[in-house]
Amino acid sequence: MTARSPHSGHRRSQNRTPLIAAVAAGVLSLAIAAQAALATETGTRPGGTAAGVRMLTVPQVAGEERLTATRRVTGVFDGARTRFTGAGALAGDGQKEGQDPLFELADGAVLKNVVLGSPAADGVHCLGSCTLENVFWEDVGEDAATFLGKSADARYVVSGGGAAGAADKVFQFNGAGTLTVRNFQVADFGKLVRSCGDCAQQFRRDMVLENVTATAPGGELAGINADFGDTARLSGITVLGDPDRKIVPCQKFRGVTGGEPEKLDATADGVNCVFEPADITFR
Repeated sequence: MTARSPHSGHRRSQNRTPLIAAVAAGVLSLAIAAQAALATETGTRPGGTAAGVRMLTVPQVAGEERLTATRRVTGVFDGARTRFTGAGALAGDGQKEGQDPLFELADGAVLKNVVLGSPAADGVHCLGSCTLENVFWEDVGEDAATFLGKSADARYVVSGGGAAGAADKVFQFNGAGTLTVRNFQVADFGKLVRSCGDCAQQFRRDMVLENVTATAPGGELAGINADFGDTARLSGITVLGDPDRKIVPCQKFRGVTGGEPEKLDATADGVNCVFEPADITFR
């Protein structure tokens, strides 16, 4: 097609073209800015596919790093809002058992200000007492974190942060001691915390859930083995988008050391499942 001369008698339409282009460019700029703002606010990323991510408030990341081998942490590791994803041997994102974690924490270690992207393999392993502070899982792999300490005095603390897209468990509680999850958000999950139902070595496990916001779809907030004396204490729980109340605050099981655990009742009994109706708000 031959280009028109600037003096071809279409001066009016020629004058409007730059204006139209400028307006279109402005609209596009606003759309891009809005999308960037949305990413900062909700954790979504352009082209992201994880449904749970859209329901999780994740801080804007400050950098990206791929891990091809487990990073072992002693002392304090501050990720400064870096997003870590698995690669190579850590590129799994499914429910296959026995995957290695992105981070392994020694007894007493602290992991903070970290975003785990996808794939996240088996997330974080705590070998003893540990603290996870403002750690976010955008799309949980096998599990978000597994707690493995053998001492009844072990203390695991998850403070702040959030997780989304857990097909099964967010936190796998295999060891002994007490796990506290507070000021945490979870969305699109199977179980928030589950005591191991069939570990070869079983322990009494205590869990405390404080100020947790759970967005449906979801299964159980706490899954405990009543026969091993597990306890779950819940307070300040807010459940969103679950009008039929399908999310179970506390589910009791009969744990085993082989075979399949048996599901029991889900009542608040003041012994194993400890909470009052006022501790759970459905919105």
